[in-house]
Amino acid sequence: MRSGRFTARSRSLRRARLYLALGLGLALVGLTTLFTAARPAMADLTPEPPEHHSAMSSPHHPVAPANAMEPAAAALDRTGWTVSAGSEETSSENGRAANVLDGDTGTFWHSRWSGTADRPPHTITLDMHRTAVVSALVYRPRTGNPNGRVGEYSISVSKDGQDWGSPVATGTLADDAAAKTLGFAPQGARFVRLTALTEAGGRGPWASAAELDLLGDPGTPQATVDLPRTGWTAAASSEESGAEDGRAANVLDGDPGTFWHSRWSTAAAPLPHSITLDMHRTADVSALSYQPRRDRTNGRAGAYTVTTSTDGTSFRAPVAQGTWRDDDTVKTATFTRTEKARFVRLTVTTEAGGRGPWTSAGEIRLSGPADPSVHGSWGRIIGFPLVPVATAVLPGEKMLAWSAYATDRFGGSNGYTQTAILDLKTGKVTQRRVDNTGHDMFCPGIAMLADGRVLVTGGSNAEKASIYDPATDQWTETTDMNVPRGYQAMTLLSTGDAFVLGGSWSGGEGGKDGEVWSPKTQTWRKLPGVPAGPAMTDDPDTPFRADNHMWLHATSDGKVLQAGPSKQMNWITTTGDGTLTPAGTRADSGDAMNGNAVPYDVGKLLTLGGSPAYEKSDATRRAYTVSLSGEKVEAARTGDMEQARGFSNSVVLPDGKVAVFGGQSYVVPFSDATSVMTPELWDPATGRFTSLATMAVPRNYHSVANLLPDGRIFSGGGGLCGDCETNHPDGAVFTPPYLLDADGTPKPRPAITGQVPSRTTPGVTLTVTTDKPVESFVLMRAAAATHSTDNDQRRIPLKSTAAGEGSYKLSVPSDPGVVLPGNYMLFALDADGVPSVSRFLTIA
Repeated sequence: MRSGRFTARSRSLRRARLYLALGLGLALVGLTTLFTAARPAMADLTPEPPEHHSAMSSPHHPVAPANAMEPAAAALDRTGWTVSAGSEETSSENGRAANVLDGDTGTFWHSRWSGTADRPPHTITLDMHRTAVVSALVYRPRTGNPNGRVGEYSISVSKDGQDWGSPVATGTLADDAAAKTLGFAPQGARFVRLTALTEAGGRGPWASAAELDLLGDPGTPQATVDLPRTGWTAAASSEESGAEDGRAANVLDGDPGTFWHSRWSTAAAPLPHSITLDMHRTADVSALSYQPRRDRTNGRAGAYTVTTSTDGTSFRAPVAQGTWRDDDTVKTATFTRTEKARFVRLTVTTEAGGRGPWTSAGEIRLSGPADPSVHGSWGRIIGFPLVPVATAVLPGEKMLAWSAYATDRFGGSNGYTQTAILDLKTGKVTQRRVDNTGHDMFCPGIAMLADGRVLVTGGSNAEKASIYDPATDQWTETTDMNVPRGYQAMTLLSTGDAFVLGGSWSGGEGGKDGEVWSPKTQTWRKLPGVPAGPAMTDDPDTPFRADNHMWLHATSDGKVLQAGPSKQMNWITTTGDGTLTPAGTRADSGDAMNGNAVPYDVGKLLTLGGSPAYEKSDATRRAYTVSLSGEKVEAARTGDMEQARGFSNSVVLPDGKVAVFGGQSYVVPFSDATSVMTPELWDPATGRFTSLATMAVPRNYHSVANLLPDGRIFSGGGGLCGDCETNHPDGAVFTPPYLLDADGTPKPRPAITGQVPSRTTPGVTLTVTTDKPVESFVLMRAAAATHSTDNDQRRIPLKSTAAGEGSYKLSVPSDPGVVLPGNYMLFALDADGVPSVSRFLTIA
């Protein structure tokens, strides 16, 4: 047995140990389930304990990070705070608002219910009596009695108690007793208001809370963008160059595996230690991000200050100071004011863990104010009652999301799934438990069908297949697959059938050969000529990890290009027994598991990011174009990303550019260490990436991103690891720069007017009218995303000719291998590349 391989027994034992962490938490959940079994109204939202896993069921590795129980940001000191509510119960019980600040979870605030109950919405407002940076509200429901648990909510902030502006967060909470952390982009405020719009269980017109806390600055700047580091230099007051390469320059090399370290091999240089970045030009700077060294804990920065200078000699008063936690996550010091500076100095006065008189850093970056017309902007955080691990865009401006049998964790084969629908018009999120198909749809394959339905296969219930119909809002089951799978890849074929390959995460390891589902017969057909083996990566944990999340691109005549993540690409045919033949390598690319493949034009894909192994592996900055011409496949390296990414998500925009969100430079499931917080935008005209506005929440393992019907992008999720810090049951909408002016106001957009047929076929000519002259039209396929993979998205530019004032004739390609059957969003773009709001149509 080669090094790095495992016998079935040793792998089973390893996974059992790793699964223990989640299982202990689920034991408590199981007791809750037993207690609530007699209450049918509540049972549908109560997680059940997972079934026992055999060696063949291959559960995830649910290992929480070492600091899993610590909050993402410190809770603010509540001394001197006061609170007021729009309604409180004072007659029949002590339901005063002040109870949320008394430190006793046995007391609570409750809206008035005796006599005539006050109707929602109900508000409760915290006054800190000082201005502080706030990034989240922690809501703890009352204990025992479920009445008044907050369902739909919004959060608003104010500096003066008068001007509240738009909500900074909205969403829907699960109907359970767990504490909820409701995050939003960090900002200065004195007042924070929680508005309860509905009661979670629909039991009455009430709202209640046991305790409310606020979290401070997590070190994530708002409306900033990373400054390009080309030409920068770094100098340190002390650096180790004898026993190791600990030079200051390592913080600028883009490799978090190298690091700066203060001198230690002879007489250790005493604290404090400083490192100074010289940008060799003056720039507006508003934040510094610090990434700890990755290999060891020694030298993590604790107490720090940041100062700036224009000449490198005279440094101003500190613009940031504080103490960072002793963990491996990226830290950000947000400046109290934007500074014009050439030099920025980080001075560290203590080692975070008190291990010695050392300081180290893997990477240091600086951020400046974002220009919306160049970098885009982020909307409010939208809270979900579950971690959105998988998502699909639907007609009617809705988005489907789901997690697993539970809202915040996975495990077992429980036969049901927690789902949610986000209404993109209102921001309302509604939750539903789906159990009529007997399918726990965690870690699935997804294909958007020709008629607009969503086919979901495998996962925790590895053999199952379920279908969601957005027209009826109903889930139904279809025939089980021949091969049980989890983490498999799927795509719709030009024939309207669905193809699946790989998936050794569940249902046993290996043998996950191809098969095809027919919508006409509702049955699966094996493809013995399409083995999974040649499409696998060389992961050390093969085949468990090596056949996961394949990049499948459907073409003409039922063919598929398997473009990755293996460095070897393959052509697949699906007629008869099927065939699999090599299509060459992706230029000089290595294996790129958990990377992305995005069809940005007809017969053209961008592949980017990923890593040689599924976990505990360095990601890459590299990106490649893959061009198809008949059977010929050509791959070439394009510009590199600024930062390496695995577990990221990428979305093609109507103008052909590709936006990439989140990810880690060193991939570790259920960790936010080495998070990349700055998205990037690739331009096919130049082959280069540019930075976009910084995110407020890390998006790594189990995150998603989708193009929305109005040309914006949803980015959300991450985690699903139970009681851990890296659960992110939320998302946010990103507005790309093509929609914004420099001051952040929306650009004028063209509009498609008149009727657009709801259904049509390939090869037709459509007549479309617009309210002003436009330059081009494009079809964007409605897509589904999970686990960094979206095989459904594709962009199809249309040939158009003017047919009179405001009227255009559009030619839809006749090849269903180009216009894959399914739902599409039709966009019109003006001469500046500004897209209209789309119109949905089905092409089949």
